[in-house]
Amino acid sequence: MPKSSVTPKPLSKKPSNKSGLDKASNLVRSVIFFFLVIVLCTFMYNTLAGNTAVLETVPLSDVVARANDPEGNIKKITVAGNDLKITLKDKDYPTQKSRKDASGTLYEQGLVDFCTNLTNAQEKTACLETYPTIEYVESTDVWGTILDIAFVVLPILALILFFSYMMRQAQSMNNQNLGFGKAKVTLYGPDKKRVTFKDVAGNEAAKQDLEEIVDFLKHPKKYETLGAKIPRGVLLAGDPGTGKTLMARAVAGEANVPFFSISGSEFAEMFVGVGASRVRDLFQKAKKNAPSIIFIDEVDAVAHKRDARGGAGREDEQTLNQILVEMDGFDNETGVIVMAATNRVDMLDKALLRPGRFDRHVNVVLPERKDRLEILKVHFQGKPVAKSLNLDALAAKTAGSSGADLANIANEAAITAARLGHKEITNSDLTEAFERVAIGPERKSKVMNDHERKITAYHEAGHAIVGHVLPDSDPVHKVTIIPRGRTGGVTWFLPPEDRSYKNIYELKDILARAMGGRIAEKLVFGPEAITTGASSDLKNVAELSKEMILEEGLGKKTRNLVFPETATGYYGISTEKPYSEKTAELIDEEIKSLATEAASRAEAVLKANRKTLDLLAEKLLEKETLEEVDLAPLLKDASLPPSAKLH
Repeated sequence: MPKSSVTPKPLSKKPSNKSGLDKASNLVRSVIFFFLVIVLCTFMYNTLAGNTAVLETVPLSDVVARANDPEGNIKKITVAGNDLKITLKDKDYPTQKSRKDASGTLYEQGLVDFCTNLTNAQEKTACLETYPTIEYVESTDVWGTILDIAFVVLPILALILFFSYMMRQAQSMNNQNLGFGKAKVTLYGPDKKRVTFKDVAGNEAAKQDLEEIVDFLKHPKKYETLGAKIPRGVLLAGDPGTGKTLMARAVAGEANVPFFSISGSEFAEMFVGVGASRVRDLFQKAKKNAPSIIFIDEVDAVAHKRDARGGAGREDEQTLNQILVEMDGFDNETGVIVMAATNRVDMLDKALLRPGRFDRHVNVVLPERKDRLEILKVHFQGKPVAKSLNLDALAAKTAGSSGADLANIANEAAITAARLGHKEITNSDLTEAFERVAIGPERKSKVMNDHERKITAYHEAGHAIVGHVLPDSDPVHKVTIIPRGRTGGVTWFLPPEDRSYKNIYELKDILARAMGGRIAEKLVFGPEAITTGASSDLKNVAELSKEMILEEGLGKKTRNLVFPETATGYYGISTEKPYSEKTAELIDEEIKSLATEAASRAEAVLKANRKTLDLLAEKLLEKETLEEVDLAPLLKDASLPPSAKLH
């Protein structure tokens, strides 16, 4: 059970991997992008170069002949370096182009400018109407060459970049595929906040079992000189929320060694063989950082029982086999200890539980009353609480609660106080938080008519009276007819102290008081007027009766016999209902007998205490909720009739 709800941040972040679908989408987008670039370059080339592409190219000799001929139809010749642009007089014909010999001038090649040297304006005008004007402009050969080269090079460059990008993408995807085999482990190192046994409240027995592991990691030579070997593995077993993970971190914190944490489900992947690869990678990392601790949470996800039907090729079995091989391959001097946590020891493969693999089995049990009080003190530490806050009373109420449950109650109490505008957490906030977590929130919006309220009042009164008079039942703590969670009303029975076992008398009293609500409805409103309000009670009676017969051996005709739902026979093959149909009928009779007996005892009690039943129901209709102090005077005259006693 944690003394702090703050979890240290990991030393190294987990790598974020994109899915194969995202990679494929990016690749498709890249292909489309580069294709559009090539199309755009081609379009620009065709557009910009289009004007020169349509010009008709004519020989220079033809240009010279027509320029010197008054009927040659040439209006103007523009000379740019070696290139000639010929503008015709006839606008219906396109412009032409030609090219002179680079070794000589136009004059040398026969092109004469007749009109340039004329001084008389009229003569010059007449000349221009007959012969073309020759105009020299700056050469554009360089820019044209650059443009031509650019339109050739750019598509090639785009293709090179495209294939280069494709190769990088392929390499990236290949690296990611290789990364599937890496363990997604969280490392808690000495530079992070350490968790020690002082931060774990309760579970003293479990902590004592783990102190030897800590001492070995701190002083290995002390054990090696005596020939002692390091434990290969420690299995932490217990109910959910009991603090198994925190206990493992406390071992690493006490020994001040690196702590590699991974969940059993993180070994699994869509690719075959990835789980085994991650196991190898995890153990390699731990050995490099030895002495260290490997912690596998929810180990049953990858270490459940193998059977003959599974086959050696299954991915989960390959992962389990690799864990077994790695633990077998530990050198005594590696200084690596494997810790694992599970709440389903019965599901684990036997090969994993044998000595040499998980040598130590540590039971992390639900906290006892004194431990619950210490845990509650931890979770209320730092919170503003009223001086009258009674945590001991809450510890008494919460029998069977885990450390996580108690942390949730403490948090709900703070939320309730804030919602109601309290500056401190009071006992009323604590009670509301406990009831909210145990059953559910009050359904104030649910409106019951007078008849429904009366049925609920007699139903809860029936539970309370039967439970009060039966000698082996727990005391009545509280009765309410305010709807809460899925119930229309609630009757609490709290044990005076924690008990590890229940005898058959206590179990039968539990069955009888559970039937009290249905029987009260029957007596007051008639056998045909009973409602569905007892459905959860009847379900509890059926489940407890079944457990008594099948698992506890408490039947009359089947005393000391148990009947498991499944059994594992030869070759590891599981069989459902490993008993005959005749035995199944006998089990059904035993279960029915227990339920019938419980109903008869409840009816005998309520008939004998009908006045008390009416009085308690009236008070519930008036006040809706009755605490233990309110119930005492109302139940003082209730008695146990002889017919309700067990013989």
